[in-house]
Amino acid sequence: MTLVKDDLIQTLYDQAGFSKQKARTTVETVFELVKKALEFEDDVLISGFGKFSVKKKAPRKGRNPITGEDLPLDARTVITFKCSPVMRDRINEKG
Repeated sequence: MTLVKDDLIQTLYDQAGFSKQKARTTVETVFELVKKALEFEDDVLISGFGKFSVKKKAPRKGRNPITGEDLPLDARTVITFKCSPVMRDRINEKG
């Protein structure tokens, strides 16, 4: 099962007693804050969950898997996530 934004909104509505509109506004605001921080290449650390970081990838050589031809891959910016030790332990308990 995939957790989607509407699930977060519904959970705030059910468990925190927020109105649907307030729950939606709260979730949207949190995601906007995260997006803005990442846009400015700031890290986003959520204690007990993990850290989102923006990383620069250098250009590199790639290969077309069908033809085997070498081709250059451009530099790019990616978002990475590193799980907190608390979350990692919690996930590993399930296994």
